[in-house]
Parts: sequence; C-alpha cells; structure tokens
Amino acid sequence: MNDLTQQAKECFARYLGSFVQMHREGVLEQYKQYEIPREMELQWFQEMVTGYLQQLSIRDWEAVSALDALSRQFQAPVIVENTASFAARNLLSADSIVRLMYAENLVGIIRSNKGVIPRDLLFSACRTAVQLLESVIAEPLVIDPGHELQSLGLKDKRGLNSRSKKSIEEIEVLIN
Repeated sequence: MNDLTQQAKECFARYLGSFVQMHREGVLEQYKQYEIPREMELQWFQEMVTGYLQQLSIRDWEAVSALDALSRQFQAPVIVENTASFAARNLLSADSIVRLMYAENLVGIIRSNKGVIPRDLLFSACRTAVQLLESVIAEPLVIDPGHELQSLGLKDKRGLNSRSKKSIEEIEVLIN
C-alpha cells in the first residue's frame, strides 16, 4: 500500500467512514483527492468491523459504540448478529452502566441495519437488548470502578431506569 493510500485509510478509520464527520472536521476535500474506489472503502469497512467485533468487552463499550457508528455508514448483518450474540453470552454479569450502554448501542445497530437483516435476526437481537435493559431495571445498581453515572449525564438509578425504558420503547417501534 502506498503512502497516499495509507493516509487515506487512516483518515477513513479515524472518522469511521463518516463523510459527514470528515466534512465537519474540514478533511473531506483532502480525502476525496485520494480518489479511493468504493470497493477499497468497503474492504476497509470490513477490516474495521472485524477488529471491533474482536474487541468487544464486558468492561467497556468503546468497541460496540464504534460498531454503532460504523453501522450508520455501512450496513452488514454480521454486525447485528455478532454484537447481539456477544451481549447474550457475556453481558448479564457486567455492571449496570455497561449493560445499558451495550443495549443502547445494540438498538442503534439494529436500527441502522433493519433493512438488511432477516426478521428472525431482528427479533433475536431485539430480545437480547430487551433482556439487558430489563436486567438494568430489575437488578440493583452495580457500578465497576472507573464507570460513573455522571459521565452519562445520569444522577441515580432512576435516571438509569428511565433511559432503559426509553430504549425498550424504541425497540417496540423497531419491531412493529
């Protein structure tokens, strides 16, 4: 890969493929000058998706947030399937904040990919998100060190429950 292509790839990855974000930061015109074919961008997208799916963790929500952002630009059923599968297998033991953030990002991923996923995957992923959200509501507030309610604009368990209920309502809209 030549230097210009590498620079273009780094820019593409930094903004998760979002031309809107590139424009806001004033780098879109520069990126367009690289004249990257759409096929190469799709390859880069696949590489980012694979990387972020491997980084999914019960300790934080950075990878799932990146997958949510990527889903707004590029749709792929594998993102929904693997994120929901990871969440179903691993997140019921995570702290309340991580469960909420995963569920909210999973809802965003589902929303972005709704047009390209089969109906059974839609229902399965929504069921996983609802289970996470209901566990946040039903169980006592558990916060691991380094996670704070204030960083999410929340004051207490009531605020956490309110966001959970709002996401459940959004899931109901997605299913109908």
